[in-house]
Amino acid sequence: MTAPIPFTIDFHVHSDDSYDGHEPVELILEHAADIDLDGVVITDHDEIGESRRAAALAPEYGLLGIPGVEVSTRHGHLLAIGVDERPDPGQPFMDTVAAVRELGGIAIVPHPFQRSRHGVRKRRIQDADAIETYNSMLFTGYRNRRARTFARRREYPEIGASDAHYLPNVGRAYTEVRVTPETDNGTPTKADIDGEDLVEAILEGRTQIRGKRTPIHKSSVQYAKGAVRKSAFVLTSHAPLVPTVPASMERSG
Repeated sequence: MTAPIPFTIDFHVHSDDSYDGHEPVELILEHAADIDLDGVVITDHDEIGESRRAAALAPEYGLLGIPGVEVSTRHGHLLAIGVDERPDPGQPFMDTVAAVRELGGIAIVPHPFQRSRHGVRKRRIQDADAIETYNSMLFTGYRNRRARTFARRREYPEIGASDAHYLPNVGRAYTEVRVTPETDNGTPTKADIDGEDLVEAILEGRTQIRGKRTPIHKSSVQYAKGAVRKSAFVLTSHAPLVPTVPASMERSG
């Protein structure tokens, strides 16, 4: 029997194309390679352009290229992993799950139940492909534990991710996906793995969460800066003759 090949991937990372992100994708990819990840998925808020570019650049850094986006559904956020198009934001949660699957991707629920971060409520999750049961940006372990209990009771695959908005946090938490490829080339290597192998392994629950929570003081800084940016956007977007700031927020509206 072919031994499974472990792939280490951070499925939830923001670039400077998110209104609350800060880093260009080149730096993120370089950092991911330096810390020995096999892949990183750029999941900007309702923007997919930089994620597609990162997926195209990834092989230059020795990484697996996977595009994605964090979609703002009517009932909370949803990670669309492995899609080349952005599902329309603002749609009902389950309609968005269906749209992700129609686009050939997998739908992962990030930071569920945490309303301050647009987490989806339990009653809205009628179906999904996986649950993010370890998000390194949570202040305490309570929400992660609640997400883990929910996922295990309903037998959903589990994903861990950094939800990084700053470079040092990339890979602080990640998922080890154990892939068993079908190949006629003798002993398979990581080069024999493709996206379908990876998706199949996730859907079958062959995942292991690795890493640790982001220090609370760093989480606090990120939340505070994000709140300031959102406040600036709300104020300037309704003021006549005043440019909307930050510009990336306007793109995400």
